[in-house]
Amino acid sequence: MFRPQLILHPTDYSESSSYALQIAADLARQLQAKILILHVAETLGPENVTFGEATSQLEPASYRHRLEEDLRQRVPAPSGISVEYILAAGDIIEEIESTAQKRACDLIVMGTHGRTGLSHLVMGSIAERVIRLAPCPVLTTKIPHPKTSS
Repeated sequence: MFRPQLILHPTDYSESSSYALQIAADLARQLQAKILILHVAETLGPENVTFGEATSQLEPASYRHRLEEDLRQRVPAPSGISVEYILAAGDIIEEIESTAQKRACDLIVMGTHGRTGLSHLVMGSIAERVIRLAPCPVLTTKIPHPKTSS
């Protein structure tokens, strides 16, 4: 029986990502699993620091700390679940795959934006590429459409 004990949840702070975290949390509660919440930033380098951070001695650490706090505030840990936050920088797909590999994750639960047509062709699908490269099963979720009355 498939019983994941370590679930990776990549987040981009979107509504679809938030919904995927709810699914991951439900699974984690049922299976007493731990969730790794991963956010991949554009950079952790000095390119995005504020003027105050740039003029201080602590610029890289200060900027990273700000991003870590932002992650914890924007994606609060679901209650009753063991959660670890991971902040990475670089290519989103590579960082998801690398984290899943290094941490021996049993499952990745991630949202999909459901792009179609030209936007899908131009943007591609991060979820599709993660599915192809992931070292473990990937569960993709989408926000359900509201039920319409007949």
